[in-house]
Amino acid sequence: MDRSQPFLSDIQEIRRRARQHMENGAVTDSYKADRATVLRLLNEALATEIVCVLRYKRHHFMARGLNAQSVADEFAEHAAEEQEHADKLAERITQLDGEPNFSPEGLLMRSHSEYVEGKTLVDMIREDLVAERIAIESYSEIVRYLGDKDPTSRRLMEEILAKEEEHADDMNTLIESLGKDGK
Repeated sequence: MDRSQPFLSDIQEIRRRARQHMENGAVTDSYKADRATVLRLLNEALATEIVCVLRYKRHHFMARGLNAQSVADEFAEHAAEEQEHADKLAERITQLDGEPNFSPEGLLMRSHSEYVEGKTLVDMIREDLVAERIAIESYSEIVRYLGDKDPTSRRLMEEILAKEEEHADDMNTLIESLGKDGK
């Protein structure tokens, strides 16, 4: 960075603009994204996380078999982390002066992932891996869309994306350790 160049923004102008439209909270004139689209995407991600919480919770309680306890513990850990993601998304939605959609009505329609229960332990793990892979792909697309238009939402989605990649790796490792048929 060339320190001989003056700061480009007029601080007095920034101060003046900050006093305008204060009811918009964190959304200032420098916000460059289409807020309605960002709110829709964040609410879709919120629905995805809620569906993942519900699926992981079910899998936690339904895990049966010789290796079930350690896998059930992994499911419980992932459910808690998905809930943290949902909470962070809801917080960001309200920062953007939106409303987080927690309504059960239409939840699966808003979610990028599906709610597939699975019958066996390996089926459950596979369904969780599929859901994580869906989240990875759709969240990567959201990160690219946000770019530099909404760096705060982009960083949040990148943080969640990194955890989803970790979850997918965990599920893949569990499948490998149990074998394809669960033995």
